[in-house]
Parts: sequence; C-alpha cells; structure tokens
Amino acid sequence: MIMDKIALVLAIIGGLNWGSIGIFGFDVVAFLFGGANSAISRVIYTLVGLAAIWCISLLFREKDPVEDRT
Repeated sequence: MIMDKIALVLAIIGGLNWGSIGIFGFDVVAFLFGGANSAISRVIYTLVGLAAIWCISLLFREKDPVEDRT
C-alpha cells in the first residue's frame, strides 16, 4: 500500500534526524528549513509524527496486502 511506504519513509527521515540530534546535536530539518519554530519545519515535524502513528498500525496487521493478490 502506497500510504504505508510514504509513512515508512517519513518515519525513517524522522529517525535519522533524531539520530543526528542525539549524536551530533544537529537538527537537519531545522537547519534546512529556517529553524525549529518555522512553519515549514513544524509541518515536517507534524507529518513525521503522523507517519510514526500510522506505522504503529503495521505492527498489528495480520496479512500482507500483497499476499491477498496472489
């Protein structure tokens, strides 16, 4: 499902950003988009958070959608 892939990519981006904050003390999103409080950065943080919530649903799914097509 395309939504799963988009959510996973956004969650990975968020994880890498948090990794860079933890290891280097450097917030990539804030650097690229004008600070942590800029409107664009806040939208990106919100999208990453929503993607992480969506990815929680991946843990509780019983069947893979690809298996249903075969």
